[in-house]
Order: sequence, then structure tokens, then C-alpha cells
Amino acid sequence: MDHKQKTLQELSQKASSVRSRRVIVGFDGFVDKIMTPVNKRHGQGDSFEAIHTITDFGERILKAAGESANIELFQRMEKLGGNGPIMANAIVAAGAEVQYIGALGEPVHSVFSTFANRTKAISICEPGITNALEFDDGKLMLGLTTSLEDITYDRIVAKMGEGALIDAFNRADLISLVNWTMIPNMTSIFEDLLTRLLPNLGPKESGRYFYFDLADPAKRSVSDLRGVLNTIARFRSFGSATLGLNFAEAKQVMEVLGHKPLDNNPDDLRSMASRIRNDLGLTCVVIHPRQGAACATKLDSWYVSGPFCEKPLISTGAGDHFNAGFATAQMLGLSPEACLTVAVSFSGQYVRTAKSPSLSDTAAFINNWRD
Repeated sequence: MDHKQKTLQELSQKASSVRSRRVIVGFDGFVDKIMTPVNKRHGQGDSFEAIHTITDFGERILKAAGESANIELFQRMEKLGGNGPIMANAIVAAGAEVQYIGALGEPVHSVFSTFANRTKAISICEPGITNALEFDDGKLMLGLTTSLEDITYDRIVAKMGEGALIDAFNRADLISLVNWTMIPNMTSIFEDLLTRLLPNLGPKESGRYFYFDLADPAKRSVSDLRGVLNTIARFRSFGSATLGLNFAEAKQVMEVLGHKPLDNNPDDLRSMASRIRNDLGLTCVVIHPRQGAACATKLDSWYVSGPFCEKPLISTGAGDHFNAGFATAQMLGLSPEACLTVAVSFSGQYVRTAKSPSLSDTAAFINNWRD
């Protein structure tokens, strides 16, 4: 039985239980402005030739050195953003009950209004702003993040109440804590959760799942990254702990752990996931480049090739949808290979439609998936 048929079988048995699952996601929040850089204008509105690649964009900037340049950015849409809100929205679409805690604005910014109602959200502070420049070969995320300095454990308690916070975490089947890179106090929040909150939780019969995403830690110091990895490892004492990484993040983590980064191929991805998991003592490590994904547990490692889309309708948020698919599948008790298949299907659908899929959508997508 191949991984697609195996996943369809597991989804048919377990997908219906998603309605009874409770999820907490936090703590960032961004207003995403999706931009296309303009090369040549032919008229008003979207009548222009775009700068299609990051290389071309970089060359345009380099030519301005010692002189100046004026590059127009055409805004295609404004939408909710941040790793947390996008991931939470995807989990809601999958059918779980989600509560979001994060930087959604005071009052809540209009791009989050529907989302905040659907997730019974608690807003901590003002959101960041991301100008997402999208190209055929990737994207550049230009962020304004000063407001995220207000995200602290004590502020969360002040906004929510300590009793309500403990109760919410106690009832949650999945707790997803993402965007460590952009939140200056995130490691401190992890420490407070480990020492002040999690010891107060009761046992959970179906298990408690933690999912972490670093979100491009290139700008953070080696000591900061090493510190948060060691802190994340301690969540294993309170449940299943998974670290999700894209390929660039996996290479950074490998270097911090003293390993030489490997290549982007199935065998090397499985090996990297296994080494990182072994070093940190996590339940699972998953690595997801654009062409597929690998994961490792203490039992084995797996790789699934993805339904790659050469010309996506949208790429910002694809990784968050992968995370949502993987974490949701884990929470439902699917096998690691099925978790990978659901995850690449979540992101595959999103980049083609710009919409978050349901589990039934995902089953149909997998059923029609042709290699």
C-alpha cells in the first residue's frame, strides 16, 4: 500500500474525531501586505510587467549602489498574517476547535475580525506588519516587528487571567507555539510555561501534543538558537513534542548541534531529521523543503514527495499550512507517513487555491493526486 492509500485509509477511520479536538495556537500576529515589485508600467492598476525573480530584484538594487532607485510595489491583497494566525486558520478549516492567543491589535485589526470570532481569540498587543514580496522563485518577507516586544507571559496572564490560561492549556489536545524568531521574549515565555503553567496541568487520556516552528532563525545568534532548542526539548516531559523546520532552518539547526548540513534529497533529509531528533530528545522532527518532506521519530524516519506547484497562486503561508496539516494529523493519531502526506497536501492545496482546506478536501486531493 503506497503512502497515499495508507493516508486515505487512516483519514477514513479518524478524521471525524477532529470535531472533538481542542487546540491553542500563539503568539504572533501580522498584517500581511502581498506585493509584486514592478519592472515596467504599461498603464494604471495591474497593467505592468513584474520583476519575476529574486535575482532580477537583487540586480536592480545592486545597480542603485552609490546612486538611488525607485521601485514600485503593487499591493495585490492585505490579509491576516503571522505564522500563528495562518496556522490556526488552517486548523479551524480542518474542523478542530481553536483558541488563538496573540498580537491581533487593540482593538482587533480588521483583517483579524472574522478570525478572532472563529477562534475566540485573546489579543495581547498590536500586530506586526509584513510586506511580502512574491517572486516566481521565492519570496522576501520585510517585517516591522517592534510591537511584538510586548508579547510576554505576564502580559498574556494579564489579558486572559491565570486561571483561564491554565484551564485552556489543560483542555487542549494540541498546543502550537510558533514564530520564535520574531518574538524577542519567546524563550522566556517557554520557560514560564515549563515552570509556572505546565506542572499544573492534569493528565490527558488522548495525549497532549506540542508543535514548534522557529520561523527562519537566521537573524538570531547561535547562542539564542541553541538555548531555545534546549528549552523546546524540555516540553517532552509534558507530552509529545515536535519541531517543524524548512530546509534552511534544518541546516542552521544542524550547524548549531555540531553537524555538517546535508543535501536536499530524501535520504539526507531523513538523516538530518533523525540526527536533530536524537540530539534534542524530541518526539518528532519534520523537515519540509518545497519538493517534499521528511520526519523522524525514535522508531524510524520517512520521506514523502510533495505535489509540487511550479506557479503557485500564493506562496506566503505555505509552510504554515504544512505545519497545520502535520500537527492536525498527529493530534488525530495518524502514522508519521500519513502525517507527512496530509501536511504536503494541505500546503499543496493552499498554494493552488489560496484557501485553507478541510480534511474532506484533503482526502479528495490525495485521491486525485497523480505523481
